[in-house]
Amino acid sequence: MADSPPYARIVAELRRRIAEGELAPGDRLPSTRQIAIRWGVALATATKALTTLKNEGLIVAEPRVGTVVAAAPTTPRPRPPAEPGDELTRDKIVRAAVEIADAEGLAAVSMRGVAAKLGVSAMSPYRHVDGKDELVLLMVDATYGSMAPPDPKIKSWRARAEAGSRGLWALYRRHPWLAQYTTLTRPVMLPNLAVHAEWMITALSAPGRTPTQVMNLHVLLFSYVQGLAVNLEREASARAATGLTEEEWLETQAEQYRSYVESGRFPAFSGLMRSFDEHGYDLDLDVIFELGLTALLDGLR
Repeated sequence: MADSPPYARIVAELRRRIAEGELAPGDRLPSTRQIAIRWGVALATATKALTTLKNEGLIVAEPRVGTVVAAAPTTPRPRPPAEPGDELTRDKIVRAAVEIADAEGLAAVSMRGVAAKLGVSAMSPYRHVDGKDELVLLMVDATYGSMAPPDPKIKSWRARAEAGSRGLWALYRRHPWLAQYTTLTRPVMLPNLAVHAEWMITALSAPGRTPTQVMNLHVLLFSYVQGLAVNLEREASARAATGLTEEEWLETQAEQYRSYVESGRFPAFSGLMRSFDEHGYDLDLDVIFELGLTALLDGLR
């Protein structure tokens, strides 16, 4: 294997670990970033290695989890030949990039990595997309375009605002990286994001509200959903970088928490933490989202 290309050596090692049961069905594979660091290769090479194993049916990508060993690993098989009409297109490039971002985060997306995933030469995607900046714009717009429109029969402004906000939250749940991209102070005009804005502005344009109030409320609700959703990608990135789940990471902080509780300096915090001694506390972002959305809309007039 000494003369094999770097990606093939990585594939051989991971394939061996799967075959010998060292990596069992459902176990997470190293992320592209971890592979790049461990083997000293480029992210595109790491992506090509994982793509090879996916084509063999040994591993699958799980959104918000990463790449895991398939439940029923199959005998390695060659990549199927291209079908007539299976030529590279912009849509295929964008879909492949979104799949990488869903599994590994936006930072893992590169033109070379997308090419490796699609099994084409490194320069092929450039015939359809100018570079990563344009690719990310296309990814963001396509992903917003996948959001199912709310039921047009919804009439009250509050129900319409709830439907739009929940639809946005569900989208960020499916694609955690998306919340990292859009900023409030420097918004990018994208056709499919404008569709969401149109729905929310129409919903919030209740009698008696000035245009400024409507825009401020739209920005407030959008930023609330986006701000909470940012934590989805941060947790996914932290898990990929450390290999620790949220619960495992909290265990490493137990001693520090205990020192704060027992110090006597923070009585309110200590009392609250002790109340969770018996049953614990589960941070559920979906519950927090609903709590915050209700509170925001209750306060609107």
